[in-house]
Amino acid sequence: MTLLIVLLCILLLILLITWGKCNPFLAFLVVSIVAAWGLGIPLERINQSIQKGLGDTLGSLTIIITLGAMLGKLVVESGAAQKITSVLMKAFGPRYIQWALMITGFVAGIPLFYNVGFVLLVPLIFSVVYQYKLPAVYIGLPMLAALSVTHGFLPPHPSPTALVGQFNASLGVTLLYGLVVAIPAIIVAGPIFASTLKKIPSQPLQTFQPKPIPDNQLPGTLNSFLTSLLPVILLAATTILPYIISLGDKGNSLLTFFGDANIVMLAALIMAVFTLGIAQGKSIKTIMDIFGEAVKEVALIILIVAGAGILKQVFVDSGVSNEIAGLVKGWRIHPLVLGWLIATIIRVCIGSATVAGLTTAGILAPVIAQLSVNPNLMVLSIGAGSLMFSHVNDAGFWLFKEYFNLSIRDTIRSWSVMETIVGIMGLIGVLILDLFV
Repeated sequence: MTLLIVLLCILLLILLITWGKCNPFLAFLVVSIVAAWGLGIPLERINQSIQKGLGDTLGSLTIIITLGAMLGKLVVESGAAQKITSVLMKAFGPRYIQWALMITGFVAGIPLFYNVGFVLLVPLIFSVVYQYKLPAVYIGLPMLAALSVTHGFLPPHPSPTALVGQFNASLGVTLLYGLVVAIPAIIVAGPIFASTLKKIPSQPLQTFQPKPIPDNQLPGTLNSFLTSLLPVILLAATTILPYIISLGDKGNSLLTFFGDANIVMLAALIMAVFTLGIAQGKSIKTIMDIFGEAVKEVALIILIVAGAGILKQVFVDSGVSNEIAGLVKGWRIHPLVLGWLIATIIRVCIGSATVAGLTTAGILAPVIAQLSVNPNLMVLSIGAGSLMFSHVNDAGFWLFKEYFNLSIRDTIRSWSVMETIVGIMGLIGVLILDLFV
């Protein structure tokens, strides 16, 4: 009965947005209340679930999305995006630009949380799209596939790092195995799959559409790359530094503060004000006007993502994940497939890759010693399952849909299928590795 209610709520959400033409945030709010009531959450606690889902999601994403939009808009308006695109095109040519963006996404995705990487790198995708008149989904999906894989497979991302601890696996070995599994998954889900999506119509957000600027007025190559990628560089540096030198308690405290994504984004934006704003002859008022336009463009996206967070929280508070886990726990199948399958089912019903991964770990960690399975591979198997079939209850689905301005049908056809390919390729890679390690 629980699964039926979840499926009916998801169907209601789709109908309200597509057939009913309802604002997605309002649709999420209505469906979340209906789901909470149907799944047995006491009436006096429904508002608590709504507020927690809204607060947790906005608390972790609002600053990042807003500052990322400001930085992206300034990168575009200053001509830095045009300069970066020109350099990439000269280096790789239009034929291989997908691969250039995919590699960029993979390198940036290792230190960056998914949502941070998405907001930072999407303007680069759109710059290529607008400047060279290329299909947006075809060009952008490989980079986003790389970001997604690093989020689900590789430490130091939250879910794989937590899974390593729960299964007593090795962080270094898991990272090594994860790289082996990740590369073919990204190639298949990225450039190969994207080649089938050239005809999907997409008009990305106008805020990232660059206005052609004469070459002699563009920022320098080093300035353009360094300022645009400064958040990536700072986050990578603060992640790697503790492994290189011992900083002590005070040093670690400072590193934790300055390594926080919000602080990094703010520092990068302040730097960009000088390097891409004032240094390019723009007044502070002009720069602030650019920032204001960027915020207007992403305000609705923030609310829609928050709505997805509300629905996810309702599913978590109702105990749906535990009930689903109980149903499949006794199935007699290969342990790695079992971990992948439990994570997949929870992911499809709940929407959160992190919740799916950690819930699955909570079920299997107590019995991992009895399963005779490599714990490093179990981490990767669950990570692959936690990425499967992202759809309307996942914030990432809505980020992709709204930024690329797609219909729900085309978002499922591109984004959801890409995530499914990543999950399946991940499982195949893990099972092949299991034969040799």
